[in-house]
Amino acid sequence: MKSFAGLRAVVTGASSGIGARIALDLAAAGADVAGLARRPSQGVASVQCDVSDTDAYRAALAQLEPVDVLVQAAGTEERASALDGDLHVYRRIFETNFFAAVTGTLAVVPGMVARGHGVVVNVSSDSGRAPTAGTPAYAASKAALSAFTESVAHEVRRRGVHVHVLYPGWVPTAMGQGAVDDGMASPPKAARRTVEQVSRLTLARMGGPAIDINAARVAVLAPVVRSLSPRLYRRMIGKR
Repeated sequence: MKSFAGLRAVVTGASSGIGARIALDLAAAGADVAGLARRPSQGVASVQCDVSDTDAYRAALAQLEPVDVLVQAAGTEERASALDGDLHVYRRIFETNFFAAVTGTLAVVPGMVARGHGVVVNVSSDSGRAPTAGTPAYAASKAALSAFTESVAHEVRRRGVHVHVLYPGWVPTAMGQGAVDDGMASPPKAARRTVEQVSRLTLARMGGPAIDINAARVAVLAPVVRSLSPRLYRRMIGKR
């Protein structure tokens, strides 16, 4: 594990799952870590904050500056149908999965550019690049987050700031397991990862030249299959 000694790191969604593991591993690697979550974080200094309240989130980050590393792992998911016509579901999911991450990125990147260094990691999902039925709001929020993050990464890459999209694969967190319990097909073994594996890879790759951090590389093939064999792709997605 590389050293993060002397760096201030902020991790959202730090009370459980991927965020909690990354926060603990950053602390073990020497970083001064503040975990942001609606519930108290375990093992690191914590700030209670609902990141979907973007004004409160922006104020919390201002108090923690200078931020050298920002990992935005907070997320939410609700199953939805296009037949329901419930726009409120989309707004709720986008507030947490997209607008909160945009708020955090825009809050810390100018300071990072001014100092000439910094890392932002936004946790997306393979659902954003291979959506399945029943989760249009979640898939759209993650696709938007990936596009936003990649655009920012290109803008600041020559300024000493590294911005990454993390695709963790399927992880048995409360959210991941909940999706399976709600009827999603169990992911293949090649797409499954543990929080420890995702955290270890994230710390190793952050600050590197690649924008995407792919914990389960098999998912990278989905867009290729969609282009080369649309019928096969739709059958594969239909099974999920």
